[in-house]
Amino acid sequence: MAGKGLGLAVLLLLAARGAGEPRGCEAVRKVFQLRQLGPLRGLPHSPRAGVDLQVCTSKNPTCCNKKMEERYQTAAKQDIQQVLQTSSATLKFLISRNAAAFQETFETVIRLAENYTSTLFCNAYRNMAAEAATRIQEFFTDVGLFIFGTDISTEEFVNRFFDNLFPVVYNHIINPGQTDVSLEYAECLRMARRDIRPFGNIPKKVIGQMGRSLLPSRTFLQALNLGIEVINTTDHLHFSKDCSRALLRMQYCPHCQGLTLSKPCMGYCLNVIRGCLAYMAEVDLHWQAYIQSLEELSSAMRGTYDIEHVLLNFHSVVNDALIQARVHGPELSEQVNKVCGPPVRKTAQSPSCSFDQNKDNEGLKMFSRDSEETLANRRKEFISHLRLYRAFYGGLADQLCGNELAAADGLPCWNGEDVVRSYTLRVVGSGIKAQFGNPEVKVKGTDPVINQIIDKLKHIIQLLQSKSFPKYYNWDLRQTGSGGSVGEEISGDCDDEDGCGGSGIGEVKRVMKITD
Repeated sequence: MAGKGLGLAVLLLLAARGAGEPRGCEAVRKVFQLRQLGPLRGLPHSPRAGVDLQVCTSKNPTCCNKKMEERYQTAAKQDIQQVLQTSSATLKFLISRNAAAFQETFETVIRLAENYTSTLFCNAYRNMAAEAATRIQEFFTDVGLFIFGTDISTEEFVNRFFDNLFPVVYNHIINPGQTDVSLEYAECLRMARRDIRPFGNIPKKVIGQMGRSLLPSRTFLQALNLGIEVINTTDHLHFSKDCSRALLRMQYCPHCQGLTLSKPCMGYCLNVIRGCLAYMAEVDLHWQAYIQSLEELSSAMRGTYDIEHVLLNFHSVVNDALIQARVHGPELSEQVNKVCGPPVRKTAQSPSCSFDQNKDNEGLKMFSRDSEETLANRRKEFISHLRLYRAFYGGLADQLCGNELAAADGLPCWNGEDVVRSYTLRVVGSGIKAQFGNPEVKVKGTDPVINQIIDKLKHIIQLLQSKSFPKYYNWDLRQTGSGGSVGEEISGDCDDEDGCGGSGIGEVKRVMKITD
């Protein structure tokens, strides 16, 4: 114990001696070279008067000149940028990896849902499968465009699918003939579909299903991409002139006095870093609300609101629509005659099914019945990891000083002017308001870049908390475009008795297995 105390006393003595005139500048030159801060030519070999220095001023002779101070200034900013990027690397990887995984999963689900629907026609409605294939492909292209951010309406592309399907169904199920109906007659059928309602209430139910599952998934992806943008922005924060000078004074001015191994006192480090990151700390409350909103939305995206459930059972809903059209064929034929007249046919005949079902079988191999690998469970796992970073921005300065920059408790440390036992000035809190009276850094105004990222966080939080998401079982869906404007209202009422889960040839209940 006595030896430990003696060692500390010797260290203090050496530090105090070093805080005066450095005996020589060889150690300073060596560190300057090792850190690749610039050429050694022109660097002092012995201490000199530092009359040309602007920040690292001292009453004692110094090993620095103006050119060194400029190099140190650049290095100080680069060092803090590197520390910021290192501290956020795990968080950034967590979000970006999951954003990519969820997007890939959505693409796979869309492709398989398209294959299931094409297979339905090949197996049960082979004579019209080729004609239906184009309509199916267009529909699932629109599904993908919507999920990945294109400003289109789910009501519009669902209606377009059933509009385009009606002439095919009329020609092969309602009023089959030896040849196809003419293009003009098919156009009349398309235009009349919403009035004639050959598929009953099913298109309206599909609109509700698609909106309920696609809109939350779309917003979930947008939120993850915004999270990456927030981190990229704060990783490359622009530091004020006063902050840059404070960083230089804290990190490299000790070198000028020969103290190449000294570290700043904890309180001193907190004042400098909290001052430099004051604007970034303003992100904290919005970042916490962002993670909370993601968590709430993720919990709600289950059951009939799950994109997997809705898309992979779409073929079953389509089958219900075709059965309904077949059952009511005679009545529908009379209605069509009233609106479009008797069918006008052309000589061409539709080709038979050409869909490659092997593709579907290959896709099925990617699926597993392991309930732990559903999209809902993957989201839950992601949120549980993300929750650990809820206070990331509020505690960033403390983390940097505690883990990277400051001296350990009890050791001699640099206070901006000398090596001391402890820092004695007032230590301020985090955030812009707390910087009033910061003895190390002056913080003025606000940062427009940070303000912009805060505005984006506020916007995505509003979307994540929107009433258009399934917080209640019955609700009205409001289509929200990429700009956040509220468009037309779509009825989304649906319950189990309506058959929203699909029926007919049987539901497909499979779950996605995702690997990192």
